Amino acid sequence: MTRIPRLLLAAAAALAAGLAALVLPGPPALAAGLTQVTGFGNNPTGLGMYIYVPARVAPRPALLVLVHYCGGSASGIFNGNGHDYVTAADRYGYIIVVPEATRDGHCFDVSTPAALKRNGGGDSTGIMSMVGYARSHYPIDAGRIVVSGFSSGAMMTNVLAAQYPDVFAAASAFSGVPAGCFATTNGSLWNSQCSGGTISKTAQQWGDQARAMYPGYTGRYPRMQLWHGTTDTTLAYPNFGEELKQWTNLNGLSQTPAFTDHPQSSWTRTRYGNTGTQATVEGVSIAGVGHQLPMSGQLAYAISFLGLDGASSPPPSSSLPPSSSPPPSSSPPPSSSAPSSPSSSPSAGSAACRVSDTISAWNTGLTSAITITNTGTTTINHWSLVFTLPSGQTITGGWNATYTSAGGRVTATDAGYNAVLAPGASTDIGFQATHTGNTAKPDGFTLNGSACTAV
Repeated sequence: MTRIPRLLLAAAAALAAGLAALVLPGPPALAAGLTQVTGFGNNPTGLGMYIYVPARVAPRPALLVLVHYCGGSASGIFNGNGHDYVTAADRYGYIIVVPEATRDGHCFDVSTPAALKRNGGGDSTGIMSMVGYARSHYPIDAGRIVVSGFSSGAMMTNVLAAQYPDVFAAASAFSGVPAGCFATTNGSLWNSQCSGGTISKTAQQWGDQARAMYPGYTGRYPRMQLWHGTTDTTLAYPNFGEELKQWTNLNGLSQTPAFTDHPQSSWTRTRYGNTGTQATVEGVSIAGVGHQLPMSGQLAYAISFLGLDGASSPPPSSSLPPSSSPPPSSSPPPSSSAPSSPSSSPSAGSAACRVSDTISAWNTGLTSAITITNTGTTTINHWSLVFTLPSGQTITGGWNATYTSAGGRVTATDAGYNAVLAPGASTDIGFQATHTGNTAKPDGFTLNGSACTAV
């Protein structure tokens, strides 16, 4: 059994005090809170996986990996000091994966050789299986996969960003240490020198330690946002400066800030590389605060830094079919909104069409990704796609269309921005549904009253 210092457990207990637990059994569910997933892939250390899929998912949603503190849990961070990430997911339509440490002490391993090597068989290996699961079941925007964590989760955030720089676009770590700082050789998960802030290295040394976790990699490293309180004695404040050394080096930057300001009176914010909201590296030092981050309002800054409130990145042309123009942001329109109607548009009329449908299913849920193609010779100005769900399926939400259902009959109406389909043009929509065992595709597709060819 790994001995965890009482001070750290006390800090974790204080963070978790009063948090309500909400964990629903089974596979990913919609608008139903945090849900456990099993059988998600290679998981050598037996981590738990939980996922949150908001009721309205963006057309190409971002993915946030949210990592809890030592002594914490998935439900604790989801319902507690990480909940601002959840309410933002409801607004912007991104998906959240929450790993849970199940060993004694509920801390993540950022210490052993297995943990500090890409695909090394440690906790990070299991977390990346969770990322892979989410990407295989949802239309995740590969350019907006990000990670954030608190305390032990912040240490894991540093490690994940160092080991998988080709996966994560950005990271935000609250009260952590540099990647590799907690390394041990005796099987312990605790490094007192690192926690006490007595390990100091040059920027090059820290960068080399991170690069050794993914030997041979020569690409870019994620943007990094770092937060720390000046009176932190659990993971001492000097670690903040060491983190800044590491991430400026990994990103090829000077350690001299390009920008410094004070968003709040006790905060000192420094930006490196560039001066905007999504600087390459950003550090926020908070005077007089101990090991208790994040505090109220801080996650709003992290959400913007991580790009969770922005538009999807351009899709790779080789991997997605042609589609009509996307919405101006990553958040789909409210399901209650009616499609906009250009005043000069003629009536929609009948349509010649082709529909392709790809199903991704798990135990009691599924997603359906549908492509509608205008195979006629005239432009469709507004469209309404009608189809019938197989027995036992119930639609629970969708993207890129307004959905109504009566029994098993579903009507998907254009969302305004994708109302016009020129001859040969396509648009992508999709929905989530529950099922009782039948995961077949819908049938009977008609567009504006005309039967479509299903492929």
